[in-house]
Amino acid sequence: MAEERIHNRIAVLRADRKVSRRELAEALGVHYQTIGYLERGEYAPSLALALRIAHYFDVPVEKVFSLTEFPPLI
Repeated sequence: MAEERIHNRIAVLRADRKVSRRELAEALGVHYQTIGYLERGEYAPSLALALRIAHYFDVPVEKVFSLTEFPPLI
């Protein structure tokens, strides 16, 4: 079975809260490039990292990650 792509709204949440990749990475204890890989869909986060990201933004994990594309915001 092919690996499923994990879609995310990390970039949208970061922009909304005016948080840089580096700031988010430092808060999560990961390298800033990891945030870029996640945002581009080049890397699927571990469950622990996905939960830490959702907690950082104070939203349910389903608001950050999905197995299907998120609908446009507009």
